[in-house]
Amino acid sequence: MSAAPLVLLSADHRVLEGLAWHMTPAPYIEGVLVGAGAMPVLLPALGGRLDFEAILARMDGVVLTGSRSNVHPSLYGVEPTIDHEPYDTARDATTLPLIRTALAMGVPLLAICRGYQELNVALGGTLATEIQTFEGRMDHRAPDTPEWDDRFAIRHPVHVVREGCIGKILDTDTIDVNSLHRQGLARLGDGLAIEATAPDGTIEAVRVEGAKAFAVGVQWHPEYWVRSDAPSGKIFAAFGDAVRARAAAR
Repeated sequence: MSAAPLVLLSADHRVLEGLAWHMTPAPYIEGVLVGAGAMPVLLPALGGRLDFEAILARMDGVVLTGSRSNVHPSLYGVEPTIDHEPYDTARDATTLPLIRTALAMGVPLLAICRGYQELNVALGGTLATEIQTFEGRMDHRAPDTPEWDDRFAIRHPVHVVREGCIGKILDTDTIDVNSLHRQGLARLGDGLAIEATAPDGTIEAVRVEGAKAFAVGVQWHPEYWVRSDAPSGKIFAAFGDAVRARAAAR
């Protein structure tokens, strides 16, 4: 993999047993390695200490990972409540400028779960929390089980916009996805177009209109089943194609 394209992965900032860690779950690393055919590079959540342009000039793609934490509501003009917790402000300070810089530089971008919500906020959108309490909404939260395969099990269909980026990649208008979120997009960020919706109307995927390169966000978790679920594999493969195109040009 020494000559493989380089894909930057966002990291959480967590304190475990009194020690600070910069970390990301292994399935995202596997998604980049196996699904995109690229080498993952972990970006520590150092916020303003990072030179994003200099870093991205050496990268061929960006994956914004999922997390248990949520974007701080003050970043989209909402008063914080206990329902918005937990937070990771170090990650917020890193991913939001990272997104804007990647889009400006034409670096391929795949945003997943929290990363999908970060993409919306970075472009001026807002989020809604505890959406399972809204009238007519499904419960999109993860099943209450300790088994990871059960938590990430494929659970419900989404309608895919056939003429959109994901629709063209998958060549279908319906796929089944997993669901592990209690927040969702409210007001769409500037320049975002809807790519997929759940049966209850929840926006499940977006693309950045007019982006210089692949720029897609999904609320579900294609990284977890990248080896065995065809749509998940196709999404990562398309991202990998964009990453290799940038690597060749770079």
